[in-house]
Amino acid sequence: MASFSEIQNFNKLFDEYNERFIRFAFGYVKERAAAEDFVSEAFISYWENRRELSSDTHPPAYILTIVKNKCLNFLQHQRVRQKVNEELKNHSDWVLQTKISTLEACDPNFLFSEEIQSIIDDTLQKLPKKTHQIFVYSRDHGLTYSEIAKKTKLSQKSIEYHVSKALEELRAALKDFI
Repeated sequence: MASFSEIQNFNKLFDEYNERFIRFAFGYVKERAAAEDFVSEAFISYWENRRELSSDTHPPAYILTIVKNKCLNFLQHQRVRQKVNEELKNHSDWVLQTKISTLEACDPNFLFSEEIQSIIDDTLQKLPKKTHQIFVYSRDHGLTYSEIAKKTKLSQKSIEYHVSKALEELRAALKDFI
């Protein structure tokens, strides 16, 4: 049980540093609610662990260290999210550019030649069953990736992978023609 003086000291510490620590955290995370949460959690952690801390522990420094670490974790998580979003965007840009390049290079008369069709058919037959099925849904049936994902009970990312894999195999097989 906390003594009256411990509670008074904690309240004084809180009153003196709470807003300062919130401003400190906000300066990095730029989200007021997150900054307030980090500071509250740091004060709670200090209160819960106050009796285990060494006598030379400086409470404001202890609390600010916790706030700093929470801000670091938040920013590192944000960096990971940004990196993933950037990679997804780069992949989407690549897919779009591939579609544009393929369409620009497309010669309908050439595509209907028997030799090309034979190479395409052979290549598609050599694909793994799941990749072949997904590619047929996409190209022959005109289904979107999300429609294929629902139909096959796979993630949209898996669908993108299988279609990309099929296109990669077709590009390799048709390298002399494209």
